Amino acid sequence: MSAPQILIADDDVDVRRLIVTLLERGGYRALEAGDGLEALRLLYARRPAAVLLDVTMPGLDGWQVLERIREVSDVPVLMLTAQGEELNRVRGLRAGADDYVPKPFGRQELLARVEALLRRAGGRAEVAEAYHDELVEVDFEQRRVLVRGEPVSLTPLEFRLLGAFLRHAGQLLSREQLLELAWGDPSARSGEEVKLYVGYLRRKLDAAAGAGSAIETVRGFGYRYRPPGRAEPR
Repeated sequence: MSAPQILIADDDVDVRRLIVTLLERGGYRALEAGDGLEALRLLYARRPAAVLLDVTMPGLDGWQVLERIREVSDVPVLMLTAQGEELNRVRGLRAGADDYVPKPFGRQELLARVEALLRRAGGRAEVAEAYHDELVEVDFEQRRVLVRGEPVSLTPLEFRLLGAFLRHAGQLLSREQLLELAWGDPSARSGEEVKLYVGYLRRKLDAAAGAGSAIETVRGFGYRYRPPGRAEPR
């Protein structure tokens, strides 16, 4: 069995090299990215087992990269930052990070956290590349949505919400489940906000489809995406 591959995204070359050395000594393989866009390219191309993500990077910062990762993947993400305040830690965890280590970090602690991250994650680091059924076609990497062949513009939150429905096509999802899947934290928002954004998404899909909504409301329980024909995730 090959060693797990870890992606390190940090614009500080010295920090990046230090982490690479630590990981390789710990038996892991390391991938390096100096900015957010490179990190996303490597995520799609190499499918790492975990991501160590610096918050302050040029171009796309760590928060933006984390948001895009969570739209397409459950890969474990550990945030690295010099900003050790509680509010920043909470922000990272609520945005979908699995763990948070402030700089400067202890070398053995970092390795231990990576090990714990991989144990908890098991085999869940799968990236969804695309989805299509008779109504909707989504390219997750390019963040492109087509409805009946026509492009539809979605906000980042609407895109995450659509992704949650498509990954669980035909399954009844409660408001709490949608808060967890699209917002990342069921305690951070209210069920009324779910209702509001499901309405926004439904109107955009219906306007493009010119037919009845594929998002069904099951009163008292939640919502379900019912794709016409057979759904084919790939």
